Amino acid sequence: MSKIAIIGAGSMVFSTTLLNDILQTPGLEDATVVLMGPTMSKLKKVEDYTNKIIKKNNLSIQIFSTTDRREAIKDADFVIATFQIGGMEAYKYDYEIPMKYGLDQCLGQCVGPGGVFRGMRSIPVLAELMHDMEELCPDALLLNYVNPMAACCIGMSKSSNIKFVGLCHGVQTTMDLIAGYVDSKKEDIDFLAAGINHMAWFLKLEKNGKDIYPLFRDNIEKPEYYINDKVRIEVARYFGYFMTESTGHLSEYLYWFRKNKEALDTYCDQPAFGGETGAYYKYCSAMEDKFKKVDILSLESGDLGPRSHDYCSYIIEAMKTGNTFRLNGNIMNNEGFIANLPKECCVEVPIFVDKMGLHPAHVGNLPQQLAALNQANVTVQLLAAQAAVTGDPELAFAACAMDPLTSAVLSLKETRDMVIELFEAEAKWLPQFKGSKPKKIEIINIPENTVGVEVPLDPALAVANRFGKLAKD
Repeated sequence: MSKIAIIGAGSMVFSTTLLNDILQTPGLEDATVVLMGPTMSKLKKVEDYTNKIIKKNNLSIQIFSTTDRREAIKDADFVIATFQIGGMEAYKYDYEIPMKYGLDQCLGQCVGPGGVFRGMRSIPVLAELMHDMEELCPDALLLNYVNPMAACCIGMSKSSNIKFVGLCHGVQTTMDLIAGYVDSKKEDIDFLAAGINHMAWFLKLEKNGKDIYPLFRDNIEKPEYYINDKVRIEVARYFGYFMTESTGHLSEYLYWFRKNKEALDTYCDQPAFGGETGAYYKYCSAMEDKFKKVDILSLESGDLGPRSHDYCSYIIEAMKTGNTFRLNGNIMNNEGFIANLPKECCVEVPIFVDKMGLHPAHVGNLPQQLAALNQANVTVQLLAAQAAVTGDPELAFAACAMDPLTSAVLSLKETRDMVIELFEAEAKWLPQFKGSKPKKIEIINIPENTVGVEVPLDPALAVANRFGKLAKD
């Protein structure tokens, strides 16, 4: 009998999706599922919703709730992390404070200052979870959905040797889009995707052994395709490859698309994940308000819905039954799965799963321009993870300063002032910093008629100046 613990199970959307999948996963017919979160009120709603399905469909799975994390994970075979430290209160700061400084975010949860601070809130809690797992279920697999995915996975790797994989659905949803754009069934397309989370590149697209990238590239030049996903298509047009996230996501990962009003109006003018300002924050706020007023789960019929495209239940199924499953997952690059990205970073690569566990594929080198685009964000992820683990606020500043969008919009002083304000607002969720924050640095004022001190000239420059003077004479 298997035991599955979901940590952060009070989500009315994500947890219920996972549970719907788990309830119909081969190999889990007699499993026990434990829902864990900070308050019983939300957990009981999810538990009651799940029990309604179990009863209506005559299932044997057992489910219960607890606010005790150690109780939840004791003797677990699989631990699923889905929590959001600070909830909407912290997310509001992640979005509104950068906006005050002119930094426009569509999501603000995986990169940029919003992503850096979300990561610093989450990584210590993930580390605590893994330390508990070392004691209570050392052989369990940790399936992580906590964002920012890459930074969190790097922080996890610095904290414990517990086995983990980071999961996202960018590849699956993008393949739906690609299939539509080339008028094919998704299952008929062979592909290779690799890179980092939210920036994995489709390196190959084939159907019946034939390269269909030319057809895809031809179609995305057409206005009716281009309007759907401007940033992602622009990147494909200029750098040669399509990638795994929407315009709204990708516009935050790069320098060029949100840096001023003209860029926003040109490339990020579509609603929601088409680039809309604050799209995900507004969506989450609306959902939170809605669930406060109406107990949506109590209105559910108890029917099992179709199994979702999320990888989690399929990984568990493969490990329980031996049926091989392929996914794109986030793991550490310590074995050089992508050869031209740092070994200490987190990469998203093809992984095969069976009873023996996870078997990542070695991709080799990415095209150099793609590795360079990934590296700009890898640098931020490494700095953010190190800041979270060490409690060094200067590393947090460096992470924000090196962020591509932040550096395209703000000066170093503006970035530092913003980071200080974020530290002050979010201090209660950042205990590892012990109330510290980056030191404020003021602009050096230069009085009128200031003459610079004499400095020795570089020898080459001195020779050039001498020849210049001779020529003038």
